[in-house]
Amino acid sequence: MTSVSSEAGAADALSSPLTATAVPPGDRGATRIADRVVAKVAGQAAREALGKLPAAAEPPYATVVVHHENARIRMHLELDYPCDIGARCRQVRQHVVERVVALVGMEVSEVAVQVERLYPAHGAAQGRTR
Repeated sequence: MTSVSSEAGAADALSSPLTATAVPPGDRGATRIADRVVAKVAGQAAREALGKLPAAAEPPYATVVVHHENARIRMHLELDYPCDIGARCRQVRQHVVERVVALVGMEVSEVAVQVERLYPAHGAAQGRTR
């Protein structure tokens, strides 16, 4: 008998007026994505855009500030040299924006790329030349 009354109570709760006026799941709260999560997505996107890096290079990483669903990103890169540095940075910027918008659903107002170090290609002249 006890289980029957429990089932009846559960059925009454499902048909109560509170259930009819419940807030839809999409309107119940907010989703906040931490800055460090956006930074990890941006770092991975930069790695995808750059492809193979010099053996001694550190992987790209990002620092991010999110304010009102708008991300400002600073990428830190190490590149091989000689290369078209401007073109490589442009590739990184574009790919980071695309991936952050697609994966996080956040607007990106700025992607600043900072090249930390250049690694000469194997066999390239090292040091200064006149």
